[in-house]
Amino acid sequence: MEPVLTHQHDAVLEIALNRPDRLNALDRPLLEALGRALERAEDETVRAVVLRGEGRAFSAGQDLREAAGGGLDYQAHLARYNRVVLQIRRLAKPVVAAVHGVAAGAGMALALAADLRVLGRETRLTTAFARIALVPDSGMTYTLPRTVGWGRAFELLALSPDLDAETAMRLGLANRVVSEDAVFEEARGLAARLAAGPTRVYGLIKHALDESARLGLEEVLELEAQLQKLAGEGADHEEGVRAFLEKRAPRFQGR
Repeated sequence: MEPVLTHQHDAVLEIALNRPDRLNALDRPLLEALGRALERAEDETVRAVVLRGEGRAFSAGQDLREAAGGGLDYQAHLARYNRVVLQIRRLAKPVVAAVHGVAAGAGMALALAADLRVLGRETRLTTAFARIALVPDSGMTYTLPRTVGWGRAFELLALSPDLDAETAMRLGLANRVVSEDAVFEEARGLAARLAAGPTRVYGLIKHALDESARLGLEEVLELEAQLQKLAGEGADHEEGVRAFLEKRAPRFQGR
């Protein structure tokens, strides 16, 4: 069984974690396959990505069977996690995580790396790392405090509570909460809407938001000016202005 499945419909690439018998627990073969799938997302025919899990869950996190007995090289293994998190964040296209069932530990970290998250009403999230006396990884100490704030992030990481979908929505961890059987459909619809938009500009927005986390105000203003110049020179900006003046819907090409 392939650990990751991909399917492209129009300009949306769907990437599915495919270890349903293990609740899509993450191991070396899956992470390596996920990295290859995210490379495919760089193709110019792809303008948005849906990341989801097969079976009953998004991902239960690291497959602890792989780590049992002390045989796991954490340095090398974390390099695989780091690669896919950086691929998601650096992808100049929107990534929508369709999260159902459970997202725990590194599975939750993958969802947090995405740009938008659609959760089912029965979905549960948990940071999980402290439960097995580990430090959060896969970028969670970066993405979580930037989403919920430092104090709340420490609480979620240290106490590792189970969060229901409504609580996740209230904390800003979810963008949409729908019925469990509508998660994939909602995520696909959201990705299709994004794919029809000015996707080159979405990539610039992602870059600006990530950089703003480490820059001062003056540096942010300079970066915005640089990115605005790039956006203003794009064909989509010209089309957007023309469509506005002609009172019609724009036809963006992601350029």
